[in-house]
Amino acid sequence: MDDLRARLQRRAATVVPLRVLAAIAIGAVLYYGHAAFVPVALALLFWLVLTTPVEALHRRGVPRSVAAILILLLLIAVVGGAVNRIWTPAQNWWAAAPGTIHTIERKLRPVSRLMGRIDTLSRRANLFSEVPTVEARSTAAPRAAPPAVSSSGSDALTVLDVTRTALVGLVTVVIVTLFLLAGGPPMLARMSAALAHDLPSAHMLKVIDAVRHEVGRYYGSIALINLGLGLATAGVMLLLGMPSPLLWGVLAALFNFVPYVGSATTLVLLTIVAFVSFDSVGRVLAVPGAYIALATIEGQIVQPLVVGRRLELNPIMVFLALWFGGWFWGIAGIVIAIPTLVSLKVVAEQSRAGKPMQEFLSPNELSRYHPKQVGASLGLLRGRKPLP
Repeated sequence: MDDLRARLQRRAATVVPLRVLAAIAIGAVLYYGHAAFVPVALALLFWLVLTTPVEALHRRGVPRSVAAILILLLLIAVVGGAVNRIWTPAQNWWAAAPGTIHTIERKLRPVSRLMGRIDTLSRRANLFSEVPTVEARSTAAPRAAPPAVSSSGSDALTVLDVTRTALVGLVTVVIVTLFLLAGGPPMLARMSAALAHDLPSAHMLKVIDAVRHEVGRYYGSIALINLGLGLATAGVMLLLGMPSPLLWGVLAALFNFVPYVGSATTLVLLTIVAFVSFDSVGRVLAVPGAYIALATIEGQIVQPLVVGRRLELNPIMVFLALWFGGWFWGIAGIVIAIPTLVSLKVVAEQSRAGKPMQEFLSPNELSRYHPKQVGASLGLLRGRKPLP
């Protein structure tokens, strides 16, 4: 018995470093190969969101390939129409950016003067310690101005390269999404079972169906909630006299897909626009105050009622996922971070040994269990037997 325990301990001590090295290697491949992996990951996300309506049409007798084409065309039409509606006001705000900066500088001039006076008093207080000697000033050589380098050619090449990369990635996302939707969950289950030899296709199909159903329902509900928030934001901005209210409603709906960061970004943009557009302090403060009220109602009342607590996530894990996702893959990583956490939680619910992961991802989940059960879960996380 002691020999068996010793062998198991040696095996565990060997397996853990190998797993760490494998995780580091996989992370390095995904990081340096982001140009190839990001479109595939985005296609998987779109598949999870769009597979529910495709399967609904398939159950009514429509072939999966035809249903996939129809849903993708509908999505492209909706996105194109939204972009077309906000394109002109967005261009106007972009063209007015220099004037906006000048207006901000003009309105902040009293604050700048106050800060200048404080800085002058501070420099006068440290005058004797900061003024250089006559010898130092006479021996100091003037710095040569750096030569001006024309960067118009390099900027044009950079823009062309970025545009080419974006178009190639967009086409890749559309094609991979179309193939995934046309193949359906059975194709993905067979591929997953082929990679994991110890799992049958039936079990993989059950897990994929659960992930597809829960994630699709979750993001369908979130999309409806964000649409409502966008319409409410546009209506309130129209009542408050904000210019281009439809633009701010669309931005509020889009940014709200990213937890915490999206709402904060919308709040900052609305505050800046209100500061530039209005001279009254009350009207300036009314704009961010109204959006904070709308975001609070959406986050604290509407979303818990519509989505429920089943797929709620730990706020710390959400923040870390957004942070590392943005550092890892940029904007695409931020977009993929939350669906990845939701999928992990659904997979944990479908697994016999997934209780620790489910508790780890859930908000305040440990407080709902008896301390003995918490210790058992932590023991499972460390690879130990649960307490009797």
